[in-house]
Amino acid sequence: MKKQLIIGTRSSPLALWQAEFTKAELSRHYPELDITLKLVKTTGDVLLDSPLSKIGDMGLFTKDIEKHLIAKEIDLAVHSLKDVPTSTPEGLIITSFTEREDTRDVIISRSGETLLNLPQNAKIATSSLRRMSQLLSIRPDFEICDIRGNLNTRFKKFDEGEFDAMMLAYAGVFRLKFSDRISEILPHEVMLPAVGQGALGIETRVDDEQTREIVRILNHSNTEYCCRAERALLRHLQGGCQIPIGAYASFKNGTLKLLAFVGSVNGKIGLRNEITRTGLVSPEQAEEAGIALAKELLKQGADEILSEIRKTR
Repeated sequence: MKKQLIIGTRSSPLALWQAEFTKAELSRHYPELDITLKLVKTTGDVLLDSPLSKIGDMGLFTKDIEKHLIAKEIDLAVHSLKDVPTSTPEGLIITSFTEREDTRDVIISRSGETLLNLPQNAKIATSSLRRMSQLLSIRPDFEICDIRGNLNTRFKKFDEGEFDAMMLAYAGVFRLKFSDRISEILPHEVMLPAVGQGALGIETRVDDEQTREIVRILNHSNTEYCCRAERALLRHLQGGCQIPIGAYASFKNGTLKLLAFVGSVNGKIGLRNEITRTGLVSPEQAEEAGIALAKELLKQGADEILSEIRKTR
C-alpha cells in the first residue's frame, strides 16, 4: 500500500472543493495515507476571452493535469466529469465515478423570476450551447450572452452586469453554498443536463494498480452505469461542449433509462428520445444502451443537425 498520494486539480474554488472532498473521503477510508494537492492551471482557465464553442473543448480543463499524471508527478486527477472528453489519453483511465449530485440546471435571476416569467427579450448569461438551444426552443425572444470564468467569477460578473438571469449547474451552486441565489431548479423535461453533470471523475494511470485499488473505494456503481451510458452516447455522436447535446440516465434494480437531446444552436430544431434497458449487470451493457440511443437519434436526423453546427464552429 502506498503511503503518499498526490492529487492533481485545477485551482478554481469548485475544483478545490472537489479535490478536498476526494482527499477527505480517501482519508476516511485510509487514515494512514499522506495526501497532498498539486494545483495545475489549465488552458480553459487561461483562455477566458472567447466562448468555449469557438476554442473547442478537447480537454481544455483536463489535458494539462493529465500531462502531470502521465509524467508521474501526480497519482490521480480529480475532474468534473462533464469536462472530461469521452476518450481518455492512452495509459489513463477513469477509475472512479463518485456519487452524483443533483444533475439539474438552475436559473439565477436578478429579481427571483422563474424561467417563464422573465421579461420579454431578457438577457440570459450562459457559455453553454446546450443550454442556449434548449432555452431558445422555449423562449425564442431571449438574448443569450456568453459568460466565462469559475463559479465565483460568474456570480461577480452577473451582479455587476446587465444580465436578467444566469444559468448554472445545481451541483456547483450547491457545493459552493450559493443555493440561496437559486430562482428555479429546471426539471429534465425542460432542460437536459450535460453528460456526466454532477459527478466527479477520478483519473489514474492504467498501470498504477496500487492507486487504482485505493480510489476504487469511491466508485458509486449506479453513477458509473449512468455516466457510462451518457458518455457512450456522446462519444458515438462525436459531440462535446461545442455541440448542443444533453443527456440524463437513471439506473435502479438493473433497469437503465436514458434521455437525450440534440438541437440546433438557435433552438428551432430539437430532437428528444429515450431508451430503457432492463436486466443490466455490467457497465459495458450501459454503454451499449447509450450507443443504441445515439443511433436512434442519428436516424431521426441528428447527423444533419450536428454536421451543420460543425461547419460553423
